[in-house]
Amino acid sequence: MQAAEIHQRLVEQFGDRITGANLEALDPWVEVAPAAIAEVCTYLRDTPGLQFDTLNDLCAVDYFDADPKKAAKLGDTRLEVVYHLYSYPQKHSLTLKVRLPRWQNDRPGELPEIPTVSGVWVIADWHEREAYDLMGIQFLGHPNLRRILCPEDWVGHPLRKDYEFPLEYHGIRGR
Repeated sequence: MQAAEIHQRLVEQFGDRITGANLEALDPWVEVAPAAIAEVCTYLRDTPGLQFDTLNDLCAVDYFDADPKKAAKLGDTRLEVVYHLYSYPQKHSLTLKVRLPRWQNDRPGELPEIPTVSGVWVIADWHEREAYDLMGIQFLGHPNLRRILCPEDWVGHPLRKDYEFPLEYHGIRGR
């Protein structure tokens, strides 16, 4: 099934919770409202003819630009969670994107939130932990949301573009 057909089915099923798409991209993608991601993923997995049985990857992207001129031009400091899906039975793929604010409720330090999809695909457990650890995205309902690469006492999320690395960590000089 082509991305345009899948997009049409999603719009029919979820209406305005499907917030955008780029079906002409090399990897066509569909944008989903944050609150709807788990429901949309369950639908994509369980619906005959779609059967997206595999989450190949879940990652996060930071669109922050510290240069005020570039940031103003982009008009965007968001984070984005990207889901790469594949259906072995149907031999088709799809990319989902979810836009998140840099900070929840525009309060610096308050991490953005999105429902977990670890109940849809078990492998999401590890991917979501990595996105939490390195990018600072809270996955609501995750069964074990804790750091996976950084030590538990690490402060901040080191792949955010505005992250400032500490000069020292437990007596070890950085930079």
